[in-house]
Amino acid sequence: MELLKGEDFEDLFHAFERSAFHLELKDSYDTPEERGPFGLFLEGRLDEYAWHRSWLNLIREVTQQGKQIQRARLVTVPHVDYTRWGLEVARLNIEAGEDIRYLPRHLARGIDFPADDFWLFDDDRLVFTVFEPGGRFIGGVDVRYPVLVEQCRRVRDEVWAIAIPRGKYVHSEHTSR
Repeated sequence: MELLKGEDFEDLFHAFERSAFHLELKDSYDTPEERGPFGLFLEGRLDEYAWHRSWLNLIREVTQQGKQIQRARLVTVPHVDYTRWGLEVARLNIEAGEDIRYLPRHLARGIDFPADDFWLFDDDRLVFTVFEPGGRFIGGVDVRYPVLVEQCRRVRDEVWAIAIPRGKYVHSEHTSR
């Protein structure tokens, strides 16, 4: 296993050839770079999303090359504030080319989830995301164990088959609870 940080982690998004899939398992993330924007959301104030532009630019760059970026979020219903904020921010990611879907936790019974969030690149490169206890993103652990890669492939396929695209999800019974 190898820890990829900074540019080494970012290079993953330039190196993949066809698809990148991200699974988010937590209901909230307390990353320092999101604290200010999340606070604006909680206060009902306008956000210019300057903090998010580099990711949106990367998504545009990659998807304009014909590559696919997918993200599935496992969420608890009723939603915590962070999930409500994520639903708002996700529209920008989608406009940039990312496909984001939501799966209510109660609909995910029987899926053999790994312990941590992960990225799966081109079906064969597995990278678990790593956070410090204080919430700061450290990087990704590049995992080369075929059994784990296969498990995450299965999880991706199971989740993606039943997860709800954001556009439909925001108008579903799951957001009105």
